[in-house]
Amino acid sequence: MAKRKKIPKFKSEDAERKFWAKHDVVDYVDLKAARAVRFPNLKPSLRTISIRLPEHLIEELKSLANERDIP
Repeated sequence: MAKRKKIPKFKSEDAERKFWAKHDVVDYVDLKAARAVRFPNLKPSLRTISIRLPEHLIEELKSLANERDIP
């Protein structure tokens, strides 16, 4: 088995994004050792916004949301 490279320390999330855009996670992490994790109490953050849309588009979006069981 090949030795894994050490993940560097990042100064910012932006630096980390740039790093992972150019590198393959397989060289740094043993994915066979990964396991599924659940976060049952994690709630998505929601923020209300107002935008103006044509009525026909709103109705279409409502219909699509209904099909996907999204309020």
